[in-house]
Amino acid sequence: MTNPDLSGALTLASPEACLAHYRAWAESYDAGFASDMEYRLPAHVAAAFMAAGGGSPVLDIGAGTGLLAERLRDMGQDGPIDAVDFSAEMLERARAKGIYRRLTQADITRPIALPRQYGGLVSSGTFTAGHVGPDALPNLLALALPGARFALSVNLRVWQAMGFDRALANLQDAGHIAGMQVIEVQVYGPAAATIDPAHADDRAQIVLFRVA
Repeated sequence: MTNPDLSGALTLASPEACLAHYRAWAESYDAGFASDMEYRLPAHVAAAFMAAGGGSPVLDIGAGTGLLAERLRDMGQDGPIDAVDFSAEMLERARAKGIYRRLTQADITRPIALPRQYGGLVSSGTFTAGHVGPDALPNLLALALPGARFALSVNLRVWQAMGFDRALANLQDAGHIAGMQVIEVQVYGPAAATIDPAHADDRAQIVLFRVA
């Protein structure tokens, strides 16, 4: 694969394609995509999580190269942060930053072999087109302590199209989660308009809730 990019990431159609795409993208992800596009979503998620009261230990879901964990550290999260991601190559980039206590390669659409120990669960950029749908939410709830705080980004392109709005409302109605809030944010900064006009104006919902 050559020149992996955002457009390719948003059209991934199989687990094998996802692994190949991020294997090729890992080396240039931070200095290329994140820097060039002024990728703001990790900072938005970190700020929302901290403003809501945070929690510890934290599980960073779809952690990638560790951008969200870096922002959490910048904002004062000093407890343990663990990472889970589908791509071993992205996790190796994250490992080199020395942010995480534990890194786990896993497919979050399946039960995850981690203990129920987390007081905070966060995610930036994982719930979007070509990636993960709301069917993963029960697997994440299974890792959360009672009262744990979630802060998850969901791209607006898939918020209704993939049924995140209904799935989260159903979890709240069933008493599994409580206190849900939704904050809409801009995913990228102004520089994205010259690099990728098709996605420069993308917006996401940051969904905040507690485990009931």
